[in-house]
Amino acid sequence: MKIYNQLLLLSVWICLFIVFSCSSDDRKPETRDLLPEGTFTSGIEGPATDKQGNLYAVNYGQEGTIGVVHPDGTHGCFIRLPEGSTGNGIRFDRHGNMLVADYTGHNILQIDMQTKDISVLAHEANMHQSNDIALAPSGNLYASDPDWANDRGQLWLITPEGEVSLLEADMGTTNGVEVSPDGKTLYVNESVQLNVWAYDMDEKGRIHNKRLFHSFDDHGMDGMRCDREGNLYICRYGKGVVAILTPQGELLREVVLKGEKPTNITFGGEENRTCFVTLQDRGCFEIFEALYPGRE
Repeated sequence: MKIYNQLLLLSVWICLFIVFSCSSDDRKPETRDLLPEGTFTSGIEGPATDKQGNLYAVNYGQEGTIGVVHPDGTHGCFIRLPEGSTGNGIRFDRHGNMLVADYTGHNILQIDMQTKDISVLAHEANMHQSNDIALAPSGNLYASDPDWANDRGQLWLITPEGEVSLLEADMGTTNGVEVSPDGKTLYVNESVQLNVWAYDMDEKGRIHNKRLFHSFDDHGMDGMRCDREGNLYICRYGKGVVAILTPQGELLREVVLKGEKPTNITFGGEENRTCFVTLQDRGCFEIFEALYPGRE
């Protein structure tokens, strides 16, 4: 009986070892670094790629700047924003202009990529801060507007002509925002409340039929992007993963990162399948290959 109990105890320990070993393996980072830690400040955000494959993000070495990483790996400061402006989300419009959410200036800035001239496409004093932005095929821009101090937020629409409209107030802490590949659905997440909402979009860019797309139980959320199949990639701030949801809102998988505080994500690379993730706690990019190309 004593030998049997010892064998039983040994079996239990072996099973526990296997379980914990497998769990540890499952949590190994699935990414690689693009740049050394600290290349960008902790404010690294808003990654976006242009048609030439150049990668951009805000706060390269210093707040108020935008950095560029070229396809050959070289990098530097692309531009310094005007005094009092700090960038967050970045997108490229149909004409190749860079659109930047300027959260300290309450602006959407427009940058001519050839001349580097900076102009104000839209200004809205009633914004808490223009944060993440998403561009629809129509050219309409959507901006999240979190009020971090009060766990609330708003959602704005900016037309290609710079007209600003408040779509919804009294939301949770709005943060990540994205448009589906067919341009018919808008996704908005709330970082504190851990909800992802979906809206139908009409021809004028207005939204209706709000519904809960997905809800998480812990940690936070930040930037989002869709691939061409409609899967939604969400930066899970504090958990150190990128969660991938199906178009039906089901969790497909989680990509484990080295850092714990991913702020945003974009697609790029030769086949537009490379995911570039900005890490607040590392000040750099981590990258991984997606199964499908990005929608843009």
